[in-house]
Amino acid sequence: MRVLVVEDEQVLAGYLAQALRRESMAVDVVHDGAAALEQLGVNTYDVVVLDRDLPKISGDQVCAELAAEGATTRILMLTAAGMLRDRVEGLGLGADDYLSKPFEYPELLARIRALSRRAQPALPPVLERRGITVDGSQRRACRDGIPLPLSPKEFAVLEVLLQAQGAVVSAEQLLERAWDENADPFTNAVRIAMSKLRAKLGDPPVIETLPGAGYRI
Repeated sequence: MRVLVVEDEQVLAGYLAQALRRESMAVDVVHDGAAALEQLGVNTYDVVVLDRDLPKISGDQVCAELAAEGATTRILMLTAAGMLRDRVEGLGLGADDYLSKPFEYPELLARIRALSRRAQPALPPVLERRGITVDGSQRRACRDGIPLPLSPKEFAVLEVLLQAQGAVVSAEQLLERAWDENADPFTNAVRIAMSKLRAKLGDPPVIETLPGAGYRI
């Protein structure tokens, strides 16, 4: 899952990014509305966590522009304005969900995961293929019922492969879905992560490499 956090309180933004990355999400962070629109114009996100009160361009305008474009990115407004009329106004602008500050992190995480399921074709909460199961909400992966000790990045890569439901996933798609904007597309990051994941999945091998195309399970 790829998430954009748009929050001008830099300490809070950093905390959110760090916490979501521990959940195997690829997270980019910006601190104003203009930067948010720039990022949304060049990258595809499952969910944007959007503060309403932003410098340069308001979160309301960012929300309205994104909704007007018909983007599949889901919008979670995160703001101190929590009165009923504020929530109604925010949802009317095109937001998919609305969470008031202060908030509890487990609720925020649950809402982001729920929104991400609406940003793509419906998938079961627990992904399963060839004896491998991944439960994203619990961040748990198993092979034949045996837990797999995966790093956040390895978990993210495995989740993307299972979401493809047998289709080929290119290295570029993996970089887009499992890494943030700081990933260098010319590095061996995907190959290295795939090698470590294969080792932890064990035998018989389940990840197939298609030269020049990508990977699939």
